[in-house]
Amino acid sequence: MIITVTATSALGFGAIISMAAVVTLIVFLATRELASAGRSRFSLRIARFASVGILPLAIAFAVMVAIQIAQVL
Repeated sequence: MIITVTATSALGFGAIISMAAVVTLIVFLATRELASAGRSRFSLRIARFASVGILPLAIAFAVMVAIQIAQVL
């Protein structure tokens, strides 16, 4: 019984973390696009700041997709 509850809660926690990572990736991508459209130094700095987190989040997203595909197959 305890193992089932633990496994279920771990799956739920993993889903929450995955959703948070995807939402954060979307926010960073949108922020970078909107900030890069501006010409001020501040907007370019914001665009550069947002670009720092995009690659790790994109890699995490790719891993999540690969895991989901592997589970289906």
